[in-house]
Amino acid sequence: MSDDKSNDLKDLEDKYLKKETNEKPKHQGKLAALDNLSLGISIVAAIAIGAGIGILLKKWTGYDWTLFVGIAWGIAAAGLNIHKAYKRAQKQYEGMEDDPRYSYRAKHGDVKQEENND
Repeated sequence: MSDDKSNDLKDLEDKYLKKETNEKPKHQGKLAALDNLSLGISIVAAIAIGAGIGILLKKWTGYDWTLFVGIAWGIAAAGLNIHKAYKRAQKQYEGMEDDPRYSYRAKHGDVKQEENND
């Protein structure tokens, strides 16, 4: 009787707890699109937060130039977000130059050939 229970338990574990590692998430494409969409939102948010910090610094210190320090800080944060997104995209498309479909462009670029109409 205990052997039947242990076999049933192993069957249930195999069925529900052990998942295959080669399965991709169901909504992976949608998540990638949302990640790219969030870049524009994060740029605006970084500059707005920097401007808010600059306004608070201006009120607390009384110096007008601290507003520009906050805005510059926000622009720097937006630039950092752009850099991170660029590096992520570069890593994603890293092996495309070896793909035969794209090898000509990787070697020669997007140069149009001139046509001679003599």
